[in-house]
Amino acid sequence: MAEPKQLAQWIADTAAGDQHAFQRLYKATSPHLYAVLLRILKTEDRASDALQDAFVKIWQKAETYAPDRGAPITWLMSIARYRALDLLRRRRPEVAFPEDPDMEALVLSDDNANGPALDNETMQSLTAIQNCMKTLQSEQRKSLLYAYYDGMTHTEISEKMDAPLGTVKSWVRRGLMRLRECLADKPA
Repeated sequence: MAEPKQLAQWIADTAAGDQHAFQRLYKATSPHLYAVLLRILKTEDRASDALQDAFVKIWQKAETYAPDRGAPITWLMSIARYRALDLLRRRRPEVAFPEDPDMEALVLSDDNANGPALDNETMQSLTAIQNCMKTLQSEQRKSLLYAYYDGMTHTEISEKMDAPLGTVKSWVRRGLMRLRECLADKPA
């Protein structure tokens, strides 16, 4: 994959309407985004459709990317994941997504995206998230990962973890609240 600086430049050029920059951005990032979408959506057809939709959104929203707020690949992945979660919600309306922007960033993080090309600030943010995840009770951590990483519904998590539905909902809610508190305590 291209360096973050190059990705940021292609996004900026895309925002200016440069189709060639958009093609280069697509070529450099689509395999990684497709893998993330496939992991969430489970089928190649749905992942391909979501990838196409995500890149339409990237073309339309490229001007909203702010390099000072995060790495380009994180921004691109968040758009792809939103698209995947939208598709899951359409099929299963009970798949909820947090409305707090800090929690959105948390659940959209991908520790598989870590690599030497990511800048220091992104690595520090990911480390803070990983450290905060470690402070959660095992059930809270697992239920959050199932819900936001695998896109499972509360009912599916309940079945997978062999726990009552209300308990699973509490684990998710309390886990998100604990993560919010933990991340708020971390220095910016």
